[in-house]
Amino acid sequence: MNLLLLATAAFLLVHVGLASTSLRSALVGTIGEGPYRGVFSVLSLAALVWMGFAYAGAPREVLWVAGPALRAVPLVVMPVALLGLVLGNSAPSPAAMGPAARGDDPEPVRGILRVTRHPGNLSIALWAAAHLAANGDAASVAFFGGLLLLAAAGPALIDRRRRAGGDAAWARFEAVTSVVPFAAILAGRNRFVPGELGWKRVAVALALYAALIWVHPWLFGVRPY
Repeated sequence: MNLLLLATAAFLLVHVGLASTSLRSALVGTIGEGPYRGVFSVLSLAALVWMGFAYAGAPREVLWVAGPALRAVPLVVMPVALLGLVLGNSAPSPAAMGPAARGDDPEPVRGILRVTRHPGNLSIALWAAAHLAANGDAASVAFFGGLLLLAAAGPALIDRRRRAGGDAAWARFEAVTSVVPFAAILAGRNRFVPGELGWKRVAVALALYAALIWVHPWLFGVRPY
């Protein structure tokens, strides 16, 4: 259990201490944006793998008994979480490390970004919260709780860092989007366009869900149903 706590602390430290403090600017200024992203990705992946192995080997001290209703939560939540991940990773966004939206684009906010500007973080938060509810042991609290904590804090950390940069394109992006899903749409600052989501992306998300249901017992030793 101590090893899992140490691995979780290392994972959080990489994302908060390295990516969300002045240390990030110092490293980017020294080695450049590209090399920094490479170092960050390697450290993040290493810490996550460490967490996974530590979680697998940690004793299961039961804190609460997850009944049928709680065990069914991931089955209901995971399609939404996977849809958010697929749509978020395929949408050019200034909030992501992947494809970036162009600052001169007359309408840089499309698809899932109209719903929330941080679909990846919210999807991971949903995944972690659902699995935390379905597992009532201390090791799961450390593992899924750590991921949930980071995913929930991520939007605020990203927004603060981008605001500090004084980027006019980010200011325009933030003005017409929201962290809370559909908040910008309900406030009249954006509109929902279902056709922009893309049926192929939805199909990919559903296919991933079906694949995870199938391989879950072999990968994680637990039937999800």
